Amino acid sequence: MRSSGANRFPHRFLDRADAGRTLAELLRHHAGDPRVLVLALPRGGVPVGYEIAKALGAPLDVFVVRKLGVPGHEELALGALASGNILVLNDDVVQALRITREVIDAVAAQEARELERRERAYRGDRPRIDPAGRVIIIVDDGLATGATMRAAVRALRDRGADRLIVAVPTASPQTCADFQTEVDEIVCAITPEPFDAVGLWYEDFSQTTDAEVQELLELAGRPAQE
Repeated sequence: MRSSGANRFPHRFLDRADAGRTLAELLRHHAGDPRVLVLALPRGGVPVGYEIAKALGAPLDVFVVRKLGVPGHEELALGALASGNILVLNDDVVQALRITREVIDAVAAQEARELERRERAYRGDRPRIDPAGRVIIIVDDGLATGATMRAAVRALRDRGADRLIVAVPTASPQTCADFQTEVDEIVCAITPEPFDAVGLWYEDFSQTTDAEVQELLELAGRPAQE
């Protein structure tokens, strides 16, 4: 496992694009590797991932993850559903609350509809890029608890990714440290203490829109000569 970047840039980022350019510098050892695929968690991870993909000469795609909340206690995750209909369960919660398969299937079906809606909105008719056998750089705009990223990692392992690299501009020090045992490489540009919230480490943390996600994915998919 490789870890890099923490606290090299002890400042706030101007915006997500600025953060992406900073991360790209920390990931430059992956430039030119044809196996590399940048997967961004929408929506906030996409502007970050776009800058990384552009700098490394790698393709960019989105990887949508939806939390599966316990009915009546939706803030508690019984698992997560990821792009490609990958279901990851939180076995401790499922067993402790004796959640039945019927309940899991019902919650998953509801979230699957929303996941598919988002994927269509973001990707349009472009097919998913298969992560099997590839070096995957999974990007978000920051890590607080890391629950969504953890679900993405587990799902991508299930889909046969060869190497998994988590890259974020800012993270809780503890969360960044926890990922050292979960992925092949973790890159957190800054790990401020106290951390408090992802948005505190950006001058501009305005919401990324669906239209912006679509535009960046289209730009990333165009040949360089365009």
